[in-house]
Amino acid sequence: MAVSDIAHRDGAVVCVDNSTLSPYLQRPLELGADIVLHSATKYLCGHSDVMAGAVVVADEELAQELYLIQNGEGAGLSPFDSYLLLRGMKTLALRLDRQQCNARTIADFLTVHPAVERVYYPGLASAEQSRIQRSQASGDGAVITLATGDAEFSRALVEATKLFAITVSFGGVNSTISLPNYMSHASIPAELRQQKKIPADLIRISVGAEDIGDLVDDLGAALELAGRQNCSRLSIAAD
Repeated sequence: MAVSDIAHRDGAVVCVDNSTLSPYLQRPLELGADIVLHSATKYLCGHSDVMAGAVVVADEELAQELYLIQNGEGAGLSPFDSYLLLRGMKTLALRLDRQQCNARTIADFLTVHPAVERVYYPGLASAEQSRIQRSQASGDGAVITLATGDAEFSRALVEATKLFAITVSFGGVNSTISLPNYMSHASIPAELRQQKKIPADLIRISVGAEDIGDLVDDLGAALELAGRQNCSRLSIAAD
C-alpha cells in the first residue's frame, strides 16, 4: 500500500507480478496497484500443461488501452488452453493449501540441516518481516530458495533429487527444483547477475502436492549423496 501511495504521488503506474502468490493469497489491486500480472502457466493452471498469462486491472480506461494492444497483437489464448486454465483454477485453493503446508515442513527441515547455509521463505521471516507479509498476503506461498555456500554442492544436490523435476518453471502440483544462476537467469549478462547478487549456489524449489514424507526423504537422500560426491571431489583435488 505504501509503495502504491508513493508511486501515485509522482504519477507513476504500479505494476505487480503476482505469479508466486496468486489471487488466492494476495490481491495487489486491493493494495493500490494499477496492473497485476500473472504467469497463468504456474499456480493458476497448476498442472504444467498450459502456457498462458493474465493482465488484470480495475480501471476501465486502462483496461481498454491494454485490450487494444492485446487485440492488435493477436495474443489471445486458444479455446482448449482456456479450458485447461479454467479447469486448473477450480482447484487453486485446494492445491495451494496443501503446497503451502508441504513448503513449511520442507523449509523447517532445510533450516536445521547442516549442509544448508540459509533458507529463504516468507514463513521463516523475522517478526517485522512477517508483520509486513501478513499485512498484504494471507499466506507464504510454496516457493523456497536456499543457499549451500558451494555451487558444486548445489548442482550435485539438484541432480540427485528423484521426485523434484529439474525445470525453470514453478507452481504446479508436482515439485520442481532449479539453479537460477545457471537456468532461468543464465541469459542475464554475467556483470548484471553480479550486480543483482544472484548467488551461484542458490537453489529454487517449487513445492508440490505430493506426500510430504516422500519429499523430505528425497531431499534428505539427495543432500547425503551430494555431500559424499563433494567430499570425493575435494579428496581428488587434494591428491
